[in-house]
Amino acid sequence: MLDAVDFIGQWQVQRVIDDRYGGQQGVFEGTCVFSEQSASRLDYAEEGKIRMGAGPSLTANRRYLWVFGSERVDVFFADGGAFHSFVPAGQTDGTDHPCGDDYYRVQYDFRHWPDWQATWHVTGPRKDYTSTSRYNRVSP
Repeated sequence: MLDAVDFIGQWQVQRVIDDRYGGQQGVFEGTCVFSEQSASRLDYAEEGKIRMGAGPSLTANRRYLWVFGSERVDVFFADGGAFHSFVPAGQTDGTDHPCGDDYYRVQYDFRHWPDWQATWHVTGPRKDYTSTSRYNRVSP
C-alpha cells in the first residue's frame, strides 16, 4: 500500500473528458504538486490548460487535501469539506460522492506505479461524463 511520502513531488497530468451530455470531448494538460503539510497530510495543487470541444483553451486549477490513515486516504476540498476516500493500492473503487442532484463515482489504478490514474463517472440531470486523469512523475 502506498503512503504519503510516495506521492510527494510534481506530476504531469493528462486528462480526457468524454462529455456525453454536451456531445464533446475535452482535454486537460498540466501538472499537480503534492506538498507535505505533515507526515500524513498532503496538499494537492493542480494547474494547467483545458479545452472542451472546439472551444478556447482556458486556465484551470484546483486544490485538495489528502489525509493518509492506516488503511485509507481521505480527500477533502480546499474549503475543508469532505470529498471521498480510497485505498491507495492496486485497482480500487473510491467512495461515491453525491453532490446535489449529481453523482460522482471514482476508480483509482495504481497497478503500474509510479504511473497511475483516476477515472470519474459523473451523472446527473445536466451531467453525463467520464473523466480519466493519468499521472506521471516529473520529480520527487
